[in-house]
Amino acid sequence: MNKKMIISLISGVAVCLSSAFMVGAAHAQSWPTKPIKFIVPYPPGGGTDVIARIVQEPLAKELGQQVIIDNRGGAGGSIGSALAAQSPSDGYTVLFTLSSHTINPAFYPRLPFDTEKDFSPVVTIASLPQILVANPNFPAKNVKEVIEMAKAKPGSISYASVGNGSPGHLAGAMMATDAGVDMVHIPYRGGGPAITDVIAGQVPLLWVSIPAAAQFVKSGKVKALAVSTVKRSAVFPDVPTMAESGFKDFEVDSWYAMFVPASTPKPIVERLNKAALKVLAQPEVKEKLLSQGAEAVGDSPSQLGAVVKKEIAKWKQVVKAANIKVD
Repeated sequence: MNKKMIISLISGVAVCLSSAFMVGAAHAQSWPTKPIKFIVPYPPGGGTDVIARIVQEPLAKELGQQVIIDNRGGAGGSIGSALAAQSPSDGYTVLFTLSSHTINPAFYPRLPFDTEKDFSPVVTIASLPQILVANPNFPAKNVKEVIEMAKAKPGSISYASVGNGSPGHLAGAMMATDAGVDMVHIPYRGGGPAITDVIAGQVPLLWVSIPAAAQFVKSGKVKALAVSTVKRSAVFPDVPTMAESGFKDFEVDSWYAMFVPASTPKPIVERLNKAALKVLAQPEVKEKLLSQGAEAVGDSPSQLGAVVKKEIAKWKQVVKAANIKVD
């Protein structure tokens, strides 16, 4: 291939790339022209659903289009995530999920999607602790007493979570592993069904995000025993951390974030990010998030992408080292 042919080829590629960018930019300028769908891979009433609904209307106003929430619970968020991954890359389908997005690959090596390759990160909405709650009639008043009960009767204490591979599942498994006790994990299809069964006494304990449990803790329908982060929750400052409960270096953060199918035009991703950042800067939105124990975050697509990459590696190592199994 001579020099002229090489130059011609390079010029052709450059023109194609430039045209593709112009098409994407033009699409972004007109986007959105119809309602945007949030696929929330958990049932109504859970933490992910609660956080999504806090930003739903403000984001709709910012974008000038309706935002519709489509709850698709099951398999620790994998069912809804797979549906989002298979959706058109046009900016009208958004996966609104939690940090189980980076935990699931450690539990499910054969997910129907690639967590990194099939999604483009948009923005982290909020972060918060997991909270361990119990039925009010459960005898243990704190984590120490839970462990004592579990040691006295191995396998007799069960705990629920929003699903296999969820932050709550990981928190419960770490608690049992670190304490050297045998506890039974009961996965649910979301925080709403799980908290309902804890209130009814069907299962004694639940590790769940604070938004799913906050109103029930405040009303006394469940009692809070501990939070999973290194510092106490601003919403429940009297609830001790797991570290204060005798579990050194125990930390399981939960975050909520927005993703779109891979190949969604970059200008659309950037516009959606900017709109979300404006929403998260609103005092009333921050206040609503804080009332649920969540702290508004707001970051760039690249920053969220770096978190995803780092946490996938982290949780694979933790799950392997602790030999945590999916029930």
